[in-house]
Amino acid sequence: METSEILKRVRQIEIKTRGLSNNIFAGEYHSAFKGRGMAFSEVREYQYGDDIRDIEWNVTARFNKPYVKVFEEERELTVMLLVDVSGSLEFGTQNQLKRDMQTEIGATLAFSAIQNNDKIGVIFFSDKVEKFIPPKKGRKHILYIIRELLDFQPESRRTDVGHALEYMTQAIKRRCTAFVLSDFIDQKDFSQPLIIANRKHDVVAIQVYDRRVAELPDVGLMKVVDAETGHEQYVDTSSSSVRNAHARWWKEQSERLRDTFTRSNVDNVSVRTDHDYVAALMSLFAKRS
Repeated sequence: METSEILKRVRQIEIKTRGLSNNIFAGEYHSAFKGRGMAFSEVREYQYGDDIRDIEWNVTARFNKPYVKVFEEERELTVMLLVDVSGSLEFGTQNQLKRDMQTEIGATLAFSAIQNNDKIGVIFFSDKVEKFIPPKKGRKHILYIIRELLDFQPESRRTDVGHALEYMTQAIKRRCTAFVLSDFIDQKDFSQPLIIANRKHDVVAIQVYDRRVAELPDVGLMKVVDAETGHEQYVDTSSSSVRNAHARWWKEQSERLRDTFTRSNVDNVSVRTDHDYVAALMSLFAKRS
């Protein structure tokens, strides 16, 4: 992509996503994520309506009546975007490529973070960490992130979500909110790195997928290329058994992914490339508020 074209796309995405974060997500982002950026302040006696999860059991036992922890909001959060840039993200048969949608979601989250005075950084990953942008504030920093989201060229085309999570766990010392943007089509089991990362940080998974990955169309003989390995083969999509086998694979893949997120206690949402990611993000925020 030429420099002038990149700058034009950066501006288009800035106008669209900053508008979304200002007008639609302004309060929702803050209420959905501020609770994870709270610092312990003091204890006081339990009052009706307090969250029982905040009970301080040691003090309660000592005084024989319930006390709760009082938190004060930290002045700022650190937000990390873990962005999958492997070959499979370059696929899209409907409105846009998976990578294009990831870029818009990432930019929207970035503007939402900065509007709340949070720092934001990015880890671009394939089966290795391709680039690390340390968390900072400011519009200039956001526009740099958007530019990289648009035009970053990875060295590898394969995927290793677990490696990216391990890197983030080590690199970011203070607790952060980490959004993992990926299709999560990974040959390796990343459940253990996800559990460990979510103990230290607040991890949120956003899956972006294409309709044609979920269901094969009946269009006869079709050449299929694996975007990550380059392997090519012809598939007879007119065969109902082929289409059914593919549907079973997708169902099993989706159930395994949901199970991984549930066991890891990670909030997550799935967005199809021909659907509205705004509605998906709003439902995610509502789930957490």
